[in-house]
Amino acid sequence: MEGKEEDVRLGANKFSERQPIGTAAQMTEDKDYREPPPAPFFEPGELGSWSFYRAGIAEFIATFLFLYISVLTVMGVAGAKNKCQSVGIQGIAWAFGGMIFALVYCTAGISGGHINPAVTFGLLLARKLSVTRAVFYMIMQCLGAICGAGVVKGFQPSKYQMLNGGANFVAPGYTKGDGLGAEIVGTFVLVYTVFSATDAKRNARDSHVPILAPLPIGFAVFLVHLATIPITGTGINPARSLGAAIIYNRGHAWDDHWIFWVGPFIGAALAAMYHVIVIRAIPFKSSNKC
Repeated sequence: MEGKEEDVRLGANKFSERQPIGTAAQMTEDKDYREPPPAPFFEPGELGSWSFYRAGIAEFIATFLFLYISVLTVMGVAGAKNKCQSVGIQGIAWAFGGMIFALVYCTAGISGGHINPAVTFGLLLARKLSVTRAVFYMIMQCLGAICGAGVVKGFQPSKYQMLNGGANFVAPGYTKGDGLGAEIVGTFVLVYTVFSATDAKRNARDSHVPILAPLPIGFAVFLVHLATIPITGTGINPARSLGAAIIYNRGHAWDDHWIFWVGPFIGAALAAMYHVIVIRAIPFKSSNKC
């Protein structure tokens, strides 16, 4: 036990957090972690790779399953005569968060487990993937979401239309500004968690702390849903909102639909900037290179 405790102590203190930004101490040659190069802006070679298309298929299937389970859960709560006989808002939040946990776990090694155009957009801004891959992922995510909601409607078409089909819109009593703000902050929480949970620097520095990346990501989705379901039904995922809106296809679902694209993309951009500029200070490190 003493040997293990010593390993933990050394691991915890190997990377000091007291060094000023951009100092030579942070960039010594003997550190375990080296900053990976940014992804190329455009990588046409990906288009001839099977792994590229396999990743897109994984995003399609994951988003399909996400919409299938989540929309069915939302409809189950909306259609219950007595809310005590349903899983309630907490159950909806668990369904969304739990599915993200499971699906990120299943697809992280294939596509990175984005399952959300806002997550893909944030990672693109941080230069974690190319525009080629980002656009392909977003298309496959949206197609998967449409198919997932479509299957739910195919099972119970009349109930689907009667129960709003899981579509997102700003709830009565809230303004469009309230809805936009909720989507921005909620997506910021999610994308910030994604960056933190998948940060290779953190894994190198905190290797003594076991972490399963899908767990905090799924938990973030759960918490955001608890907070914002009463406001917007919680989008924070443009593909999820688009899939339900297209299959439901009623006026009020489209009236506020722009909020569920603009809000998540702004939130993702802010999270990417915060992670790159403040948390990782990558521009400062680059400017100090000789």
